[in-house]
Amino acid sequence: MLNRYRVVRLWMVACAMPATCIMSGGGSLVDKGYSSGYALCAAAIKLLRRKRNVRQTANFVPPLVRSPLAGGSGQALDASGGPMQISRKVAGAAAVAAVLLATFFILFWLSGRNSAALTLYGNVDIRQVDLSFRVGGRIADVLVDEGASVVRGQALACLDADMLTQQRDEAAAYLEGQRAALMRLERGYRVEEIAQARASVSAATALAENAAINLRRVVAMRSSNAISQKELDNARAQSREASAKLRSAQDQLDMLLSGYREEDVLAQRASVDAAAAALKRAEIQLNDAVLTAPQKGVVLTRAREAGAIVQSGQTVYTLTLTDPVWLRAYVDEPELGRIKPGMPVRVLVDAAPGKSFPGTVGFISPTAEFTPKTVETRQVRTALVYRLRVQVEDPENVMRQGMPVTILVDGADAP
Repeated sequence: MLNRYRVVRLWMVACAMPATCIMSGGGSLVDKGYSSGYALCAAAIKLLRRKRNVRQTANFVPPLVRSPLAGGSGQALDASGGPMQISRKVAGAAAVAAVLLATFFILFWLSGRNSAALTLYGNVDIRQVDLSFRVGGRIADVLVDEGASVVRGQALACLDADMLTQQRDEAAAYLEGQRAALMRLERGYRVEEIAQARASVSAATALAENAAINLRRVVAMRSSNAISQKELDNARAQSREASAKLRSAQDQLDMLLSGYREEDVLAQRASVDAAAAALKRAEIQLNDAVLTAPQKGVVLTRAREAGAIVQSGQTVYTLTLTDPVWLRAYVDEPELGRIKPGMPVRVLVDAAPGKSFPGTVGFISPTAEFTPKTVETRQVRTALVYRLRVQVEDPENVMRQGMPVTILVDGADAP
């Protein structure tokens, strides 16, 4: 038979130690659970003795209360001074109950740790953009003031467009001239030019035939010594000259019939394309005379006024982009494995107590860095952290640049 008090003591310590460790946040089971276990065991022994009608004095403290670490024997005695006995069935039931209860507390503790949200700290990182004209000129009108809310495509300022309009018209006229030249080359020579070339060929043919007849006559006369050799030479020269003129006229007619060279047509087409590009550039510059908002936002700075002469690229407005809102936060290296891009988060700000804003983890830096002095974390400031960016929805326009925020990642895995 087992000692009754020893069984009860083991049972109560096994049940009390997991619960005590859970409430204390982990650590050594002996250090954090033994004191509570002994207190529960003492109470259980007193109840057991009352139930069994064991005689004891009011001031008697059973040896069980003393910790085995303090040198006590840890064995309780019954009323007759002998060890109290208990059946093996009761001991087995007590051991099974102790194991089940300890298992329940451990599972409850682990589930609580797995469901704990990861808390991060950071600041609102409102993006800003400097707006400027892509062309220089004189500002004709400034349409919005600082603090105004603007939407994508809304006009903010405009330049005098007189010179830009003139440049556009000049480019358009030049393009029309190049197109006309290309059309002339593609159509070929005029019908009148071809007819004139045919007439030249006919005249040259007549002259060549006459020169050939005259040459034959002179050759016959020279054979009878009726004329001199000089006259024969002159007749031959005239015949060759007439034949050459005929060939030249025929080549000119062939050129007119075949049209312009293909290289000339291709070169003119390239000139047309260049003129079209110049016109397109002039139209773009004319459109750039109106400065528009690239995205939805709020005008932060109005740097120029109407009448000012600005160069290309000089800042006219500074716009803060309010959609979406980005948060800059930092996660400690031990917690890095609990967060991933795309995870949903809840954002808390002091300006809206009791409210949370939904967001999404958008970026996690691949390199480590030291914690900035403007960010507070639970670890020391010399610890390495990883920067991350969170995209959050702010329909009420509550968040401002640099505002501290608290980010709760509900779906983060337990470390």
